[in-house]
Amino acid sequence: MIDIHSHILPNIDDGSRSIEETFNLIKEAKNVGFDAIVSTSHYMEGYYETNVPEREVWVNAIYENLQAKNIDVNLYLGNEIYMTENIIKLLEERKASTINDTSYVLFELPLNIEPMNLYDVIYEMQQYKLVPILAHPERYTFVQKEPELVYDLVEKGLLMQANYGSIIGQYGKKAEMIVRKFFEGNLIHLLGSDVHRQNTIYPKIPQALSEINALIGEKKLEELTTINPSLVLQNKRIDIENPHMVTLSVKEKIIMSKDEVLDKIKRITKSRKK
Repeated sequence: MIDIHSHILPNIDDGSRSIEETFNLIKEAKNVGFDAIVSTSHYMEGYYETNVPEREVWVNAIYENLQAKNIDVNLYLGNEIYMTENIIKLLEERKASTINDTSYVLFELPLNIEPMNLYDVIYEMQQYKLVPILAHPERYTFVQKEPELVYDLVEKGLLMQANYGSIIGQYGKKAEMIVRKFFEGNLIHLLGSDVHRQNTIYPKIPQALSEINALIGEKKLEELTTINPSLVLQNKRIDIENPHMVTLSVKEKIIMSKDEVLDKIKRITKSRKK
């Protein structure tokens, strides 16, 4: 399997905090069946801005160390770019990078607010012959309320990368409910750990794989975990197959609303305790 989304480089973003943690994360990945990891450190203007040359040094040094220790895991360079109108400029100036220097770009959105210029940014990337991959669509609150947006984006040529942890409730009930609908609607094309810390998602990968396999079957699961990520690394085309519109039933909308109220109560209670 290939982990297409990870935060394993030390002290680059909010991921690994030390070189020791980096190697422990890689060992965790290897133990659950990953033989390749794409390092997709955050790139966020004004906040996380480690450029391509510096991250290349890290990836190469870590890979050489892995080889010396006979740990058979391949590493590749990428970024999870926080959406900005400057994506093309960041890529041209080698501040941010595509995945393995291909046409595939992993990017993320604000968690709680749909950007007004989302379609403009997507259009510009596609004009430059880039293939946008949206990171963890199931986690965005505006997508959870209107999952039809993901169908529309897929129809416009975007690929969707879900997090393994979503299916087992790592990001809450709403993300779990929505990602299940996306799997059923053939709206997920890649899977990633989005790992940041030891002993978090990697040990739970077998459980996540079992849940996803029960939904989509072994053949489709292999496509999302191995075949499609391999096509990305080779800069080959991924064909999008028959996406289906997903909508929330009245019952699901009620569940979402209840969860939202409970979340607000928890936040208010937590702030009062402070």
